[in-house]
Amino acid sequence: MLLVMVWDPVISILSISTLLRIIMLAEVVCAASFMTLYIGYVHQYNSFDSQPDVLKSLYSPLQPSNSLEGPRYQDGGRLSDQLMALLQYHQVNIHFLSEELLGLQESLSKYERSNDGSAPQVDLAHLLAARDQELRTLSAEIDQLQSELRLARSLIDEKDAEMQRIRSTNNQYVEENERLRTILGEWSSRAAKLERALELERISNLELQKKITTLKSQSYE
Repeated sequence: MLLVMVWDPVISILSISTLLRIIMLAEVVCAASFMTLYIGYVHQYNSFDSQPDVLKSLYSPLQPSNSLEGPRYQDGGRLSDQLMALLQYHQVNIHFLSEELLGLQESLSKYERSNDGSAPQVDLAHLLAARDQELRTLSAEIDQLQSELRLARSLIDEKDAEMQRIRSTNNQYVEENERLRTILGEWSSRAAKLERALELERISNLELQKKITTLKSQSYE
């Protein structure tokens, strides 16, 4: 409204409805801009602060695991624990599938030694191949998880070393501050002593001047 009043000579050629449409359009553009910026900020915040979803990997063992190279993997200790739990889960699956694979191989050998049952041989062979492929996939994912776990542990070690350096530097600063405070205290004590000595000297000079003045007045008499 203030802008309309100020620019009244310039926009007097426009009708009221046109002015209202222009103002509403400007408000819509501003609102859309702010909403876009807000959505972008929220998306960026969520993408940087989100943590890896371990449950998703647990319920989908064949899903490729995400890499640790990203800004959202910042909580090294918690990530290492999650990776260890996921690794143990897949190791149990590997053991179970290995036992099942051995059982299927024994069953397949029995069917191959028999003269009949050709159809079960085909079904069992497909099942055995599927289990073997699943076992290979889980083994590859185990290797990937072990690599990521080693990377997470190395990141934790780097952070620990950095914390040790920071603590050492902080301790040095604390010691230096204590030394400077001690020196400052000594200087303050010396300054106080000098001030007292100066005050005594000033009083002594005043008394001496009084005595000299008294002696001069007596000599004149």
